[in-house]
Amino acid sequence: MSETAMMAANRYRLRHLAQQGNRGAAQALRLLADLDRLLGVILLGNNLINAASATLVSVITISLFGDEKWVLGFSTLAVTFAILVVSEISPKVIGARYADRLAIVVGYVLAPMLRLAYPVVWFVNLFVRALLAMMRLPATTNEEANRLTTGELRTLVLESGNLIPPKHKSLLVNLFELEETTVEDVMTPRASIEAIDLDAPWEEVTARLATSYHTRLAVYRGEPDNIVGIIHLRRLIGLMHRDELNSQTLAEHVQTPYFIPAGTPVVAQLQFFQDNRRRAGLVVDEYGEVLGLVTMEDIVEEIIGEFTTALPGSTASLAWGADNSVLVEGRRPLRELNRKLGLALPLDGPKTLNGLIVEYFRDIPEAGIGLKIAGVAIEIVQTEDRSIRVARIFRPKT
Repeated sequence: MSETAMMAANRYRLRHLAQQGNRGAAQALRLLADLDRLLGVILLGNNLINAASATLVSVITISLFGDEKWVLGFSTLAVTFAILVVSEISPKVIGARYADRLAIVVGYVLAPMLRLAYPVVWFVNLFVRALLAMMRLPATTNEEANRLTTGELRTLVLESGNLIPPKHKSLLVNLFELEETTVEDVMTPRASIEAIDLDAPWEEVTARLATSYHTRLAVYRGEPDNIVGIIHLRRLIGLMHRDELNSQTLAEHVQTPYFIPAGTPVVAQLQFFQDNRRRAGLVVDEYGEVLGLVTMEDIVEEIIGEFTTALPGSTASLAWGADNSVLVEGRRPLRELNRKLGLALPLDGPKTLNGLIVEYFRDIPEAGIGLKIAGVAIEIVQTEDRSIRVARIFRPKT
């Protein structure tokens, strides 16, 4: 029972209890730190008792009933049955079922036993290490093998059941996923960036400033691809109040754009934003072409979920309707669709639903056309210019 309990005990739980001052947990961890000696003293006792019981049963049987073959066979079967039930299966079932509780208790018994039997255990382990050396196996425990990877931690959180509140579980899972997320996955695509043209008529510029849903806007000249910087609307409030805002003063408040390579990990970018007190940057590919805009809020929302005000015309939340379908904008990120709708759309190519459909067709499909990608049925509802504006996604059958 002690052998199974010590091997099956949750070492992370024991370590947590030991940090809180539990002496039994600390004793169990000390024993587990030297696994060779721990197993040595446990198996020494196990095998000694099993061998002794078998020998005693044989001696008693012969003295009572003689040395007939059927008598010895029956005694062998009887002692085997007794050992299986009493000293093997039943104790080990108990040890496995209550491993964490028993590991704290049996440590107090195993520790003095190990001190008493240390010479014997040391002698036996000499032969064990020699045998392991002949088999080219390490004699010491590899501490790296006991460490959990990010994927294993994620699985542990997902299978924690009611131990972790759903909101906390969602936060932890999102944090694990950040390790494999780049700024290209969370950015606002170039076609969806709200920007101001400095070469546009002043009335159009002021109207865009007055109706903006963001505090930071991209600024370009002539063509949307020719982005010259970022402007902070809060810095313009004083000028507007004093009626000093014009095209010249507006241009003076344009900040130099900060460019981010498309493959930059989100975690690294978040650290850069924090260290350099920046809030936004333009994502560019290897040729320097602007792909989109990423802000501090985009990264934070990837961890805790949406908290900012949704833009007009966008769906604030995604949920399956009564007909097991949902209308989705073409510019919706695939990661968001997978997370909120429980889909498995591929993420190794395009980042938006529009990009995924266009790549699949190699052309702009017309409204009413249906297709199936990764087992998900999609119907084109509305197209505009060179992109899919709205599509209907049907819930996959399970």
